[in-house]
Amino acid sequence: MFIPTLVLWLLSASPEVPVTPPVPVEAPPPVMPAGAPPLTEAVRVLLRLTIDASGEVAQVEVREPGGEAFDRAAMAAALRWRFEPARRGEEPLEVRVDVPVTFEPVAGAESQAVGEAADAQRSLTVRPESTGAEPRTPAEPSAAGLPPAPMSAEGPTSERPELPPAPPDAEAPAPAKQEPPSFSTTVRGQAAAPPPVAVGDFHIAVGQLADVPRNSATDLMLLAPGVMLANHGGEGHAETVYLRGFDAGEGKDVEIRLDGVPLNEVSQSHGHGYADTYFIIPELVRSLRVTEGPYDPSQGDFGVAGTVEYQLGLEQRGITASASYGSFASRRLSLVWGPPESTAATFVGVLLRQGHGFGPNRAYANAGLMAQTELRLGPETKLRLFGASYAARYGSAGVVRETDVVDARLPCDTDADSQFFCLYDPNQGGASQRHIASVELTSRLERGGRFVQQAFAVARQMRSRENFTGFLQDTPPIGEDQRGDNTEQSYQGTTVGLRGRYTPGLTWAGQPQPLELGYVARYDNVHTRARRLRDNGGAPYATVFDNQVRVTNLGAYLSLRGAPLEWLTLRGGVRVDTFLFGVEDLNRPAEDRQGARIPEESVEAYGFFASPRASAEVRLTPSLTWLTSAGLGARSSDAAGLSDAEFAPYARVTSGETGLGWRWNDGPSSLELRSAVFATRVSQDLVFSETTGRNQPIGPSQRLGAFGSARFQWEQRLDVQASLAWARATQPLPGASPWRLWDGTVLPYIPQVLGRVDASWRGTATVARQPVGWSVALGHSAIGPKPLPLDRYSEPIFLFDVAARARWRAVELGLSVENLLDSRWRESEFNYVSNFRGPDAPASLLATRHFSAGAPRTVRGTLTVYLDLQEDRP
Repeated sequence: MFIPTLVLWLLSASPEVPVTPPVPVEAPPPVMPAGAPPLTEAVRVLLRLTIDASGEVAQVEVREPGGEAFDRAAMAAALRWRFEPARRGEEPLEVRVDVPVTFEPVAGAESQAVGEAADAQRSLTVRPESTGAEPRTPAEPSAAGLPPAPMSAEGPTSERPELPPAPPDAEAPAPAKQEPPSFSTTVRGQAAAPPPVAVGDFHIAVGQLADVPRNSATDLMLLAPGVMLANHGGEGHAETVYLRGFDAGEGKDVEIRLDGVPLNEVSQSHGHGYADTYFIIPELVRSLRVTEGPYDPSQGDFGVAGTVEYQLGLEQRGITASASYGSFASRRLSLVWGPPESTAATFVGVLLRQGHGFGPNRAYANAGLMAQTELRLGPETKLRLFGASYAARYGSAGVVRETDVVDARLPCDTDADSQFFCLYDPNQGGASQRHIASVELTSRLERGGRFVQQAFAVARQMRSRENFTGFLQDTPPIGEDQRGDNTEQSYQGTTVGLRGRYTPGLTWAGQPQPLELGYVARYDNVHTRARRLRDNGGAPYATVFDNQVRVTNLGAYLSLRGAPLEWLTLRGGVRVDTFLFGVEDLNRPAEDRQGARIPEESVEAYGFFASPRASAEVRLTPSLTWLTSAGLGARSSDAAGLSDAEFAPYARVTSGETGLGWRWNDGPSSLELRSAVFATRVSQDLVFSETTGRNQPIGPSQRLGAFGSARFQWEQRLDVQASLAWARATQPLPGASPWRLWDGTVLPYIPQVLGRVDASWRGTATVARQPVGWSVALGHSAIGPKPLPLDRYSEPIFLFDVAARARWRAVELGLSVENLLDSRWRESEFNYVSNFRGPDAPASLLATRHFSAGAPRTVRGTLTVYLDLQEDRP
């Protein structure tokens, strides 16, 4: 929280001609500097304002700096303040005044997530003018005995008397004297992150690391350790997420939210829990919270490997327009706007993308809009309205057999590169639409309490077409050829819901005891279907499943944090979830053994589970903590697999973690280190099946792993984050002890070692006597070999991305290069039996490697224009 306080004292007034002080008319609060680290102590900036005879702030000087970024933020806000001018009688005066601006962290930040939009509170008190020396104007001699006017670089200042600020703790003047006017504004902004529930609970401010090249907001997940992304479906298809030793698919094992709005889709035809984040505009992502493991009671369905929540906000005020053009005719146009008089929680963003793709059948086009406004309903109440719309269409090359690439059998040129990026089936790709509306009401209560209510609605449509096996699965009518295995998966549905939380702000023995109560109510009404398509013409010839699904999820949680000892903090809580499933199976047979029947059937099922979670934090030193966490979590059932009147089974996850965290902060520099070991056991896991094109149950699984991460920040110049993670995922042998987490068959497709480095360096140079801002950035991913079925392993992957930018005044030029070394890497890799030679070719029973090609070197140039800025920085 930062609180700029303006106190105007007029010490010069004539008994005969009273002096009226300036009266604030418009005083939008400053915003926290973009990329500034969370505050742990107050930062004070003392400004000297010149308020002219029209009430405008004509000049701002820094008398006592608080740091370059904070100086700029304070000055930028002061230049937007407007006043009724000071007057002597009826004549307006020009005056000068010293103004202290204080940036402070939010009180009680332990109950507030990082990146929550700034709260604002303004109060205005105008007291009668004081007596004393009166200000002079050039047309009037000194009648009150003022000293001669001092000289400054701007010339004589007799018409601008200095108005010293009131002492902060000054008592009110005696009754015989009149009190000076006072104007104050209170703004609560970004503060230090709330205490983590586990070592793997990361509150990640994107900040300067936004300079690192990224294709979409999904890539921001790489800022958390142990995360890898892969995509076999095209630019517009959701990414496959690997987290904490889980192949989380496109969302089956990771809960994904956008400022409280759930993105996971129940019973999705492509996979239960499918979550597409490609629609999120990266420029509007202020921070992420990545909770690895089920340790926070607020985590809900799909939070098996963890939870990722995108938190939106636009620190940069004004209009920012950006246009990019790069390899393979890729084009990107973005426009974001933050009204200067509003907080970071108010913004509008538009993003358009289009390109031919890096090979045949990889073209894409998509457009998205996101808008949010924050309204102040009272001193302690705000209303936030958010909306988003998105539409996309994309092609996909699918997978190819390694042997066909080596032997140059694919229908492309015979050179190595053409074969590597070629395809079999051009009838692959997809389209999607998403529309979101959210309303959130937040009220601050007495004693630091908070009450939040949110209502949301999501409309979603998706269609995808993929072929993993060629001509293998179809059983054609007698005398006809195999029709192909291309699978069309479609999904259309609506989600509406409520969620809320209440923090009463309790205290015990003089110490705050944060207690939080929360709830969620969600209803999904979806139509999900999968069909087989003919290779010739693409017409559907068979229905795999066709379901109308209605799911009601009601959940509630309680969490409590207390410190029984000075060096010990305990956190605990429990979450309870209930699900009611209603399924209309529209793909039943038209007859059975008893004769003809209607080809439909209804299924109703119910499920309930409770998930306790707890952690203990031991402060070994003021900077070093030891944190141990344990918890239970769950993944709901795919409604397509339920039977009538069933007590719905759930995948239960049991997880534990222990590790150390250390943080050093020295003014503009900070360093944070974390490391931990963890173990996880899942009662019913899912693994990708090429025959169905989606995940299928395999029974219990277990993980054993460790990670380490570090982030170093120095002023607004250098930001470096690095992480290394190891995990071993196995399927336990029947009857094996649950404590033998390292035994069993290794699960396929999950990399055991992941490393990531993100770094950005910013500075200013002088070119032709003009200041030019610049930045260089690096992103590096190292992915160890991934186990494949039948004891095969993929090759390791090493990728380097670089970017550079230069800005002069309001114009910025940028250049980014992804896959700098132009590696031929395989984004997804599999090992199974297939037949892509044609419907008449004999099917081979020998498994071979299949892969989807990763993007080659991609170069992109960007022109960005900043308009109507809050601050004028190079």
